[in-house]
Amino acid sequence: MASQENVREYLAYWFQLGKRVIVRNGQSACRPQPVLEGNRFSREFENCWAQIMINDGRDCYLEGTSVTLDRLLTSEWDIDECPRCELPIAVPTAAYNIEPCPCSDLLHWPNFEVPHPHLPINTQQKLNALNQRLRSKESPT
Repeated sequence: MASQENVREYLAYWFQLGKRVIVRNGQSACRPQPVLEGNRFSREFENCWAQIMINDGRDCYLEGTSVTLDRLLTSEWDIDECPRCELPIAVPTAAYNIEPCPCSDLLHWPNFEVPHPHLPINTQQKLNALNQRLRSKESPT
């Protein structure tokens, strides 16, 4: 079962590649720009997520897929990695209901010559961890 955080991250990756979330079965669509601001999700992303979660993801799905976001939050689905492009995809826990990866309708993808979509990165936290590792490797003189 995918958690809400898994579904948020799944959407964040695909928003960066231009996919939209279709809301209320096509009454509107949501595609925040930008998705990231520094080391966090953008206000636009958070507003889009709030709009989706008003109805717990019912009648909302990622463009190019048919599985609603509320169904992703059930035990029938999980979020895994696409074997083709390595981005997160919805995968049924029972093998009888295979959904294509949202990358299937993207031209020129995967493109390993451009940066891939990613989640927010806390650079301060990464630098602190690197600093800790370097300090632990220092030998006393």
